[in-house]
Amino acid sequence: MADSPQHFSADLTPAGSRIACRVEYDGSRYHGWQAQPHLDVATVQEDLERGLAAVADQAIRAHCAGRTDTGVHGFGQVIHFDAPVARSSKSWVLGTNANLPPHVRVHWALPVATEFHARFSALARRYRYIVANTPVRPALLFGQVTWYRRSLDAVRMHRAAQALLGERDFSAFRAAACQSTTPMRNVHAVQVDRVGDLVVIDIKANAFLHHMVRNIAGALLSVGGGHRSPEWIAELLAKGDRTAGADTAPPDGLYLVDVEYPGSYRLPITPAGPLLLAGGGTA
Repeated sequence: MADSPQHFSADLTPAGSRIACRVEYDGSRYHGWQAQPHLDVATVQEDLERGLAAVADQAIRAHCAGRTDTGVHGFGQVIHFDAPVARSSKSWVLGTNANLPPHVRVHWALPVATEFHARFSALARRYRYIVANTPVRPALLFGQVTWYRRSLDAVRMHRAAQALLGERDFSAFRAAACQSTTPMRNVHAVQVDRVGDLVVIDIKANAFLHHMVRNIAGALLSVGGGHRSPEWIAELLAKGDRTAGADTAPPDGLYLVDVEYPGSYRLPITPAGPLLLAGGGTA
């Protein structure tokens, strides 16, 4: 559903209100979401907070649904902040965007219940990993997709990916630096489709481990390229050994496309994305 006019209301929201927003960004410009003030690197959080602060005339702290890594893109990233001043939804959207670089945009801003938390209230996250399966690397999608030169069998990849469904130990797809206290995650759905020259891995889970999607993508590319059998994915899960898996796929093609929340929060539905798919793939 496209953003509708009520998400740009000119009515003032009182100071102290909790505001939720959908944020889109080109991750190739950033060293990840999380602010790193001790390093001289650009982060999405710092740019977004500067934009919000320009509207509020004071500092604002933003909290996100998923802390994306360097090079990973946001299409349906959801954030929240506590507004220190009274402003309208229209001001939060248009005013913040006016103070952001062109590769970051706020799509809507709405008051939510004070117990809402962008991260902890989320029921599920959904990522899409996009691969350009072409003989020559596409120039106009540089940084936006991963490139794989040899032919990929998307049907074979989809069949292999079904072994990931359900609540499982994902140690085999977990980065060594992952700080999660448990390797258990519940994958709700996974689909691999070909959309023209693009192969799209679409995966939804309650949460993800560090590099989990990129490690899954790397393994599925090995299957799709004919280097491994579809049964290999289930074998990796059973072994639980990250060193037995494929290389971690690059971040370029990875997008956080949606975050699911309880319907009681009445947040807008995020349209299918990213836009480069032009409506292709699963909805």
